[in-house]
Amino acid sequence: MVNIKINGVDYAVPEGSTILEAARYAGIKIPTLCYLKEINAIGACRICVVEVKGARSLVAACVYPVNNGMEIFTNSPKVIESRKTTLELILSNHNKSCLSCTRGGNCELNELCVEYDVDINKYEGENPVPEIDYSAAHMYRDNSKCILCRRCVAACGVTQGIGVIGANERGFATQIASAFDMGLADTACVSCGQCIVACPTGALAEKDDTQKVMEAIADPTKMVVVQAAPAVRASLAEAFGNPIGTNAEGKMIAAMRRLGFDKVFDTNFSADLTIMEEAHEFLDRAQNGGTLPMITSCSPGWVRYCENYFPEFIPNLSTCKSPQQMFGAVVKTYYAQKLGKNPEDIVSVSVMPCTAKKYEVARDGQAAAGVPDVDITITTRELAHLIKKEGIMFNELPEEQCDSPLGGYTGAGVIFGATGGVMEAALRTAVWKLTGEDDNAPIDFKEVRGTEGIKEATYNVAGKDVKIAVASGLANAKKLLKSVKSGEAKYDFIEIMACPGGCVNGGGQIIQPASVRNFTDIRAKRAEVLYGIDANCAQRRSHENPDIQTLYKEFFGEPNSHKAHEVLHTNYSAKKLYK
Repeated sequence: MVNIKINGVDYAVPEGSTILEAARYAGIKIPTLCYLKEINAIGACRICVVEVKGARSLVAACVYPVNNGMEIFTNSPKVIESRKTTLELILSNHNKSCLSCTRGGNCELNELCVEYDVDINKYEGENPVPEIDYSAAHMYRDNSKCILCRRCVAACGVTQGIGVIGANERGFATQIASAFDMGLADTACVSCGQCIVACPTGALAEKDDTQKVMEAIADPTKMVVVQAAPAVRASLAEAFGNPIGTNAEGKMIAAMRRLGFDKVFDTNFSADLTIMEEAHEFLDRAQNGGTLPMITSCSPGWVRYCENYFPEFIPNLSTCKSPQQMFGAVVKTYYAQKLGKNPEDIVSVSVMPCTAKKYEVARDGQAAAGVPDVDITITTRELAHLIKKEGIMFNELPEEQCDSPLGGYTGAGVIFGATGGVMEAALRTAVWKLTGEDDNAPIDFKEVRGTEGIKEATYNVAGKDVKIAVASGLANAKKLLKSVKSGEAKYDFIEIMACPGGCVNGGGQIIQPASVRNFTDIRAKRAEVLYGIDANCAQRRSHENPDIQTLYKEFFGEPNSHKAHEVLHTNYSAKKLYK
């Protein structure tokens, strides 16, 4: 600990802290715009400047370390005036269409401008109107709202290890874009959306498909069914003022009913179905000389990354569709047959924590009934927007349950939303099978839980060691795959999620400002929701789901059957990095 003074008050703070961290430790908030903990500490925006006694100029609190005896002033007239001027200069060439902006009410720039009483028209700079890039399937970029904080660049380059965007040009002409100003669709972007949740303004946003949803609901000739991913319930309540880590499952279901969906189902159901196929696929590979390590395939951002950057691992990918796509395939085949409906007359909608799902629905091999498995996918944010737009008082809703037969799930299905959850769910069923269908087989595999970027464990099952690894965040995936490729590491089964922490931290989740992200482990708090649901489930292994058992009895026969492969499995192909 070192002794410092902040605004005239003595504090003892951890040695090695930055002024920003020390102030937070002392209960003082210093505003930031460009800073994101561990990935973007560049001191560029100058919003976090403070006075340090003896220093010749104001210093950036996010990168300036404390030392013993330091005296700091975070709210002096000089500091306040500097921050206000910086904000007014940022606004001089900023698109100020705040009332119609997708980030209205949740914009870090707007919040700071209100706090510092800025004059939005004090400086009138040149205002070029950049062309909006709509080329990608999942998002768009509007550089008229960009403040050059470079948080998106760091998310893409540091967190994901991809780097398809960066600063082009110099000086006043600087803009964030792809190399040679290519459209995002022409790059090796994997659609993960981590740049969107990092952006403090409305410069980046997912493509809004809510109007398509409401048009489908209004069409009397269509039956509209909806599924919601496990991670959505761990984030949705945040959009309505609830604490991070609030379980919104019951109210989420009630809200979707009130939006007018004909049936409200749960992606947890198809997560259980995915495990039935994936666990048996792993056992088949392990016992019959198949390609190992087998790698999970439920994260479309990861799958696209594999196809783009590590095509040599395509044979290792599980052929299972993702839970979203499996659900849509079951709706358009099994469920349509039970109802006596044509698949064309059913609109399959999904609510996902993931922007890459918007890309996934249009992939080849995702049309089991000859029509798309999933017709429309929206993010958690889009669902929250719909609920507000339709005047539904979310916090006042009763707790409701999903419809049957595609709404029931086990604890294994719900933990899919957290990193390590797919692996743990698969192990629950695989170990049960390997130990002679012993109901006393282990259920909790806690070694794969937690938000660490790479986790590994070895389990002795029926006299055989099974070595597994889990990675989340594509920079971590790259590190893991390189170790496998070099022969340094050997595994039997690998889970990879594109987003750090898994789907709970997906690119389509409710956006929390940097002031929260920098000091709160959002991933862990949201994951706790899912593990809490799991712990209270009557059935915690996917094969115990009675609706899944009925599905196999009535339709698929058994896991990895010919019919199951026709409906529930897919294929992959290497992609060119640039078109």
